[in-house]
Amino acid sequence: MKLTGSDLAETPDGSSRAPLRPLEVAIVLPTYNERRNIATMVERIDRELQGIAWEAIYVDDNSPDGTSDEVRMIAQANPRVRCIQRIGRRGLASAAIEGMCSTSAPYVAVMDADHQHDPALLVGMLAALRSGDYDLAYASRFAEGASTEAWGRPDRVKVSGLANKIANKVTGVELTDPMSGFFMLPTETLRKDAHRLSGVGFKILLDILATSETRLRVKEFPLNFAARAEGESKLDQTVVFEFLVGLYDKWLGRIIPTRFALFGTVGAMGVVVQFAALWLVLSVILGERFVYGHWETGRLTFMTANTIAAAVAMTFNFVLNNELTYSDKRLRGFGPLLKGWAQFAITCSLGLLANVGAAYVLKNIGVHDVLAVMTGIVLAAVFNFALSSKFVWGKY
Repeated sequence: MKLTGSDLAETPDGSSRAPLRPLEVAIVLPTYNERRNIATMVERIDRELQGIAWEAIYVDDNSPDGTSDEVRMIAQANPRVRCIQRIGRRGLASAAIEGMCSTSAPYVAVMDADHQHDPALLVGMLAALRSGDYDLAYASRFAEGASTEAWGRPDRVKVSGLANKIANKVTGVELTDPMSGFFMLPTETLRKDAHRLSGVGFKILLDILATSETRLRVKEFPLNFAARAEGESKLDQTVVFEFLVGLYDKWLGRIIPTRFALFGTVGAMGVVVQFAALWLVLSVILGERFVYGHWETGRLTFMTANTIAAAVAMTFNFVLNNELTYSDKRLRGFGPLLKGWAQFAITCSLGLLANVGAAYVLKNIGVHDVLAVMTGIVLAAVFNFALSSKFVWGKY
């Protein structure tokens, strides 16, 4: 067969060097502060995928260590390497989805860039999918022949084991490691369900398994899970929380939007904080007595104390919403946090007025103190969610 000019790759001086082959597999690697891992991982992938047309897509959440710049520098010499630099958003699952949807390869894999996942398994995964006998191939840390000894985190092994049991109940698929972050599937399968994936949390495999309307035929590969080579983990202290959020999103996310449910949950915790602060101000600091459901204090004193309590609860809500509800837009550093808190306070001012004002009016007409405070809190919730979502974290 005669090759045309478009079928040939060219060297920098313009001379033809070898026929191009159709792209077969894309490897998506979500990154955050992984600069020192990029070159070595590309070398490992190239070594393992000899004879296979591949591309590596690094999806970087705007790492401050210059990960995106490192990927682009390598891509100048190796066009099989690409970078997607995400600005203003974070999250391992959403990064994986974005990367998988960006490729034209018929098969797509997701793996960590930190060398904990062995790229040698990619060849076997691809062969399993090509055979047509399987819809998804993944690497398991707990399959027969696998090992987590090199990981050196027995505490995380126990947590992962419990999470796997819960995940199997959710997906209805009995796997030894449904929480794995190393898997491969046909790109068409991913695209078919991409619009229904939540992108919440960090375990995209669990999301895919739980979303698919048909039971996927899964091939398992034992993985010797290694320790991190360089950089920092993409999973922070909210890892367990995000796992639970992912489960909620699959069970109830279409009834009550997940982010609103999170905001409401934080708000409910803020209710406890407000009552605790009100009790502290009136009973401990001012020495007022609480008798038969009422504090024996004047209306002005009650309003002042409740205002302080509401402000304390508002600050508490800001901190938790920043860490949990809006973790993908999380504010960091003293300056941004102070500015964010100020914006949160301003945008929630209507809610604060509704909260304190309603409670004061209701108490003034003889309504029970607890009911008066609760009514103010409920009225404030609507203002707080709508305005802070728009003006503090920009996720309206």
